Amino acid sequence: MKRAKRIFTQDEKDLVFTLWKQGTGFSDIGRVLDAAPGTVFTALRESGGIKPKPRIRNKQHLTLAEREEIRVALSAKMSLREIAVMLKRSPSTISREVSRNRGRRYYKAVDADNRAKRMAKRPKLGQLEINKELRKLVMSKLELKWSPEQIAGWLRVEYPCNPFMHVSYETIYKSIYGKRNANHTYSAII
Repeated sequence: MKRAKRIFTQDEKDLVFTLWKQGTGFSDIGRVLDAAPGTVFTALRESGGIKPKPRIRNKQHLTLAEREEIRVALSAKMSLREIAVMLKRSPSTISREVSRNRGRRYYKAVDADNRAKRMAKRPKLGQLEINKELRKLVMSKLELKWSPEQIAGWLRVEYPCNPFMHVSYETIYKSIYGKRNANHTYSAII
């Protein structure tokens, strides 16, 4: 019989990283947590074996408690504006929250909160991946051996009124080194 996929709690994840840092193997960590060694390996692989910084939710985002209040209010047939006043939030915030999470009839607070957490950590495309014209300019300057600092400064002078053509030197460095580690080549970056 196939074993169900094990999902670690935050405390269990902390223990995995602590034991891993101490040099404990996958099998031993798995025995401590009653999990398959492959599951331990997968948990470690997701962050490259380095314990990720704890995620801190932005104070402006809806909390699980607020989402539960929305669910209760929707069940009580309150309008979105009434819910917004009750939570001291904008009506548009409540409307977007409800519509992106299956609507008034099927809204579930826990599902909505889990989705928000998942979407917050999704991989986001960088500015140089989105803007092809900017990418082409940056590549041409890199080929001329310009530094990322020079390129970022030149772009601000050359395109003072077009913020879409501005990029920080940190973004250029991240594009170079992030892709270099993945592809082992500088030219595949941007």
